Amino acid sequence: MQDVVLFDELTTGDGHRIAIATLNAEKSLNALTLDMIQLLDARLTIWERDEGIVAVVLRGAGERAFCAGGDVRGLREKLVSEPHYPNPHAVAFFTEEYTLDYRIHRYQKPLIVWGGGIVMGGGLGLMAGASHRVATPATRIAMPEITIGLYPDVGGSWFLQRMPAHLGLFLALTGAPLNAHDALIANLADHVLATDAYPALLEALQAANWGDDAHARPALVSALLNQLEGQLGDALPASNVERNLLAVHRLMNRGDLAAVAAALNETAFEDPWLADAAKSFRHGSPTSAAVSWEILNRSKHMSLAEALRMELALSINFCARSDFPEGVRALLVDKDRNPRWSRQLVDIDQTWVDGHFESPWREADHPLAGLK
Repeated sequence: MQDVVLFDELTTGDGHRIAIATLNAEKSLNALTLDMIQLLDARLTIWERDEGIVAVVLRGAGERAFCAGGDVRGLREKLVSEPHYPNPHAVAFFTEEYTLDYRIHRYQKPLIVWGGGIVMGGGLGLMAGASHRVATPATRIAMPEITIGLYPDVGGSWFLQRMPAHLGLFLALTGAPLNAHDALIANLADHVLATDAYPALLEALQAANWGDDAHARPALVSALLNQLEGQLGDALPASNVERNLLAVHRLMNRGDLAAVAAALNETAFEDPWLADAAKSFRHGSPTSAAVSWEILNRSKHMSLAEALRMELALSINFCARSDFPEGVRALLVDKDRNPRWSRQLVDIDQTWVDGHFESPWREADHPLAGLK
């Protein structure tokens, strides 16, 4: 069996080391399994404590994807074969995944994510919290959970709040894709480098003078990335977000989900990006839309730890209802793209929405109680 995560260390010119972790499941677009999550979390912990490691690089094998999300097809198999509540496999997967995401957000060393190619769902959970997030002209970012009857998790309830002009809500409701230019505007990337610049990045990291002041190292990495970014020239793709940001604000700023849904369903969009987004909303899970709306209302003033604890309860409850297994079936298993959602938007009341937030644990027993 291949190693699902590869680990390497490079020695710098001044005797320090650069650590590299590579998600190694190229055929599945580096989709995250529980094994991958556990291996990566354990090694990041070791590297963070190792004074000889000055920076960490996280990337995906191959050219097509950094990480296309979590292994939801494998999770669905567990849910169907063992319909327990709370499902132990779902609890283990999401607890470990959110713990890893939290570690990345709080990491005490420069952590560079090379977000080339597809970055979706759980992949964005890994990228969003890194200190230095690198996109390329080939980057395609999305949180398309509404298409499989889930919601934007992996900290989405926290980082979607930090986007301009209700863009986070728009992405949650439509799963609209973002390119590298969009990612800069949406605060999901810090630098855009040429698609083939990864070897040059490693060379620059090895050649740098890291010194003994750990506090100066994040700025050193930023300077190196800025220098490499200058070599990109005019290759930055045109931004769909920049062109449509005011339109997105007007679509989303309507006070309630029914009004937003009416605007998305009834407007004849000339812009193809907006038109495709509206189509995704119409075909997505109405429950996902309603819960996503409520999530962003409830999480406005939450800390990251509070948001992840809320998300764990949400994810377990989504796993216990029918839309998520059905959405994965329709998109990834049978691939008929004809999900049979449990409810239409007009049939969803507040009691149904609120039930998704009910925690199966007492506060002291919550699996993420240790996050501060």
